[in-house]
Amino acid sequence: MNEETQDKQADSRRKRWRSLPINLLLLVIVVGGIRLWQQRDMVSGSAPEVRGVTLAGETFRLPQHLDRPLLVHFWATWCPVCRTEEGNIASIANAGGNVITIAMQSGTADAVRSYQNERQVAFPVLNDPDNSISNIWGVHAVPASFVIDRNGNIRFVEVGYTTELGLRLRLWLAEYI
Repeated sequence: MNEETQDKQADSRRKRWRSLPINLLLLVIVVGGIRLWQQRDMVSGSAPEVRGVTLAGETFRLPQHLDRPLLVHFWATWCPVCRTEEGNIASIANAGGNVITIAMQSGTADAVRSYQNERQVAFPVLNDPDNSISNIWGVHAVPASFVIDRNGNIRFVEVGYTTELGLRLRLWLAEYI
């Protein structure tokens, strides 16, 4: 390689490195904007009351289940991202986590039960075929997760895929903040 070619390559690398912070900043702004838009109507502060009978026939009423932080997770049978995340939710629930899930616009209780059996996932589910619960919480997109502290306050809200580790960390933090 001649000296002129090496100089051009070096200039090109410098330009790429100089543009990296700007590109990262733009990415953060875009992702942050999308998150704000997705969470625009979601509740904050005190968690709304939720009551009903789970698909397993157990009575559930929030705020009674707050001896420790609670994960309130909205999902749907028709949602591909929810399918990807359902193992994370089941793992937390099966490990003794304080979890209630709400099946949003997913049909009858029998249809949701059948879906769970087919997918071999087990977690407590309140069915919300008419969006009555989802509307109170301001949920427009699924999956959506709320972490509620012992005092009934919403500490974290996530829309979209969240890792099991991320959810467990938020539940742990809600215990101490």
